[in-house]
Amino acid sequence: MSPDKAKCLLIADDDPEMLAAYSAFFCNQGFDIRTVANGADAFTEYCAWCPDAVLLDIEMPLLDGRGVARAIRLVGALPAPLLLATTGLTSLSETDESIRAGFDDHFTKPVLLPVILAAINRGLAASET
Repeated sequence: MSPDKAKCLLIADDDPEMLAAYSAFFCNQGFDIRTVANGADAFTEYCAWCPDAVLLDIEMPLLDGRGVARAIRLVGALPAPLLLATTGLTSLSETDESIRAGFDDHFTKPVLLPVILAAINRGLAASET
């Protein structure tokens, strides 16, 4: 990705306060952001936009984040998007289940936004090589 092109990030979370916080933070970091409040809209928006990275809450209405991740992976887009999960679910098995669903990273809420930013930057840099 060229340095002058904004990185595109789709964010899906059913908590409007989380969406606002994510949007403000990542916009300030130079990302082109789109947000949705449920899993079905997340998949539709992904297919229409094909962002570089997708940040998905696990527990969302209509289609959970893992269902969205599996659907995105089935699309088979190249380059493959970076998929990041966020959840309030804390067991180790939740992380394993997210990775099996196709996520590149899994974060337990509350997570510091700079930690997610670092993971996105690492993941996108790795996909460029």
